[in-house]
Parts: sequence; structure tokens; C-alpha cells
Amino acid sequence: MSTPTPGSVLRGAVDLSSLRNRPQPPAAPAEGAASTGQGAPAPSLVFDVTDASFGQLLELSRSVPVVVDLWAEWCGPCKQLSPVLEKVVTELAGKVVLAKVDVDANPQLAQGFRAQSIPMVVALVAGQPVPLFTGAVPEQQVREVFAQLLQLAAQHGVTGTVPVEGSEPPTEEPAEQPLPPLHAEAFAAIEEGDYPRAIAAYERALVENPRDADARAGLGQVRLLDRVQGVDLQAARAAAAAGPTDIEAQFVVADLDIAGGHIDDAFARLLDLFGALPSDERAPVRERLLELFGLVGDEDARVIRARSRLASLLF
Repeated sequence: MSTPTPGSVLRGAVDLSSLRNRPQPPAAPAEGAASTGQGAPAPSLVFDVTDASFGQLLELSRSVPVVVDLWAEWCGPCKQLSPVLEKVVTELAGKVVLAKVDVDANPQLAQGFRAQSIPMVVALVAGQPVPLFTGAVPEQQVREVFAQLLQLAAQHGVTGTVPVEGSEPPTEEPAEQPLPPLHAEAFAAIEEGDYPRAIAAYERALVENPRDADARAGLGQVRLLDRVQGVDLQAARAAAAAGPTDIEAQFVVADLDIAGGHIDDAFARLLDLFGALPSDERAPVRERLLELFGLVGDEDARVIRARSRLASLLF
């Protein structure tokens, strides 16, 4: 089983956009679902999800963290883990919901999450995946991972709860402000998979306002998505192994590691490359490191460690 690491980069870890845009059937309330008090049923804390209904789950994850349990009927460890997940989710009283995916019945979701073994547990926060763990883990470890997940979700503004029976209905939140035109253009392009158009929109936004932090962050994210789109992982790793000082080959694998949530691996690869190159060839590597630092977040402990090592290599 893998070590739980719910602090990976949210954006780009798995491309689920093809599932997001599928036509969705009307949502049927789960048996025993709680009422919001406004005529619509609240989602159950534990429910099944399919290839067809997955888009609704992505939207739900923008308000409350969604834990996804990928399982199968024939899987013994799955049957050990699922009751533990359900127990912990129920105790959290609406702060997290649990979506169960039968990988045999929903092959597109299994492929989308790259489920090479089960049980596999991931989370969705703000529409983006966060790897949690693979294999049946003890209950205490599940509790610790979920606590970290809630902290991570809060950092990204996902702090809602799902109403449960006996709870007060949520107060209505103010309507979100519309996105600035160029941001809206970039977002629409991302939804369509047109990353070059999204990059151009964010670049124009930065020309208009160089201090637009949201545009700068969005630009870094969509550039990463554009670079990793369609890349063959095995071929990229083979090229990087064959050329340890090949800057472009190392960049590709570092991008894939960032997109897959392997932040420390990506930083270590580029810092090793930086140290191995002559001083007059280091500038592109430093620029790529700074771009990825901004993508992960300057306050992230992994960025702080990598910055420290970069400083030691520079001086």
C-alpha cells in the first residue's frame, strides 16, 4: 500500500475533463437522503457514482471534499476498507462525502483515475483530484488522512458541509462575482481543452494588470496542462534516463511528476540538473523551478525546502 499523501497539487493530477462534460441524467436522491429545507434533497453522505453521473460529483466537490472509493465485488481488501471509510465519513457529519465507484461497472472512471490496483482512494477538491492511498489501511490512518484532507480543502476555499438529518439548513451564500472577461475566456478555453487559447487569454490579462495574481497562477497551471497533454510517460522517463543533462527531457518528466502530485521528485530532478550543468546553461532550469514554485505555492514546505537547496547551489 502507498503512503497517504493528500497534499499534492490539485490542478492537473488527473485529466477528468472528458467526464465532466458528459450529458448528465437528473440526480436521483439516495435513500435516506437529508432534506435541505428548500424543496431539494441533500446528497447522501455515502453514495454510488457511475461514468454517467460523475460530472455532478465534480460540481459537488467545489463545496465539500469528496472521497472516491474505487472498489470491486471480487476484491477482499475493498470489503475490509469500505466499512471503515463509511464509518469515518459518517462521523465527520457532512464535512466530507464518500462516492463509491465499482471499477468493473465503470471502466472510464477507473481509467480516468489510473486505478492500477484496488482498493484505491482519492479525493476531489474544487473539481480536481488529490491522491490519498492504495490498499486497505487501518482506521486510525484513515482518520489522519481525512484530517489532512480537510486542512488542504480549507486552503483552497472548500469548507462547505452536506446537511444531515437534524441539522440546520445552510444559510444562502452571496452570489459569486462574475469572472473578469479575460479570465472567463481562459476558463472557457480550458473547459474546451484549448490550452493555447487559455494561455493567450491569461497573458493578455497580465499585460493589462501585471499584478493580477489569479491570472499569473492560472497561466502557470494551464501551461503545465498544455505541456503534459498527450505525453507518453514511459517514453519520457526513458529519454530522461538516457540524457541526465538533457534539459528538455528532464523538464518533461518534472512536469509529469508535478501533474501527478509527485512534487518532491520533480523539484529534486530539476535541482540535480541545475547542479550538474555549467553555470552558463542553468538559467532555463532556474526559470522553470521558479515557475513550478509559484504553481505549488510559496508557503508549501516542499517549495521552501527546494528554494533553500537552490540558494545553496547558487551561492
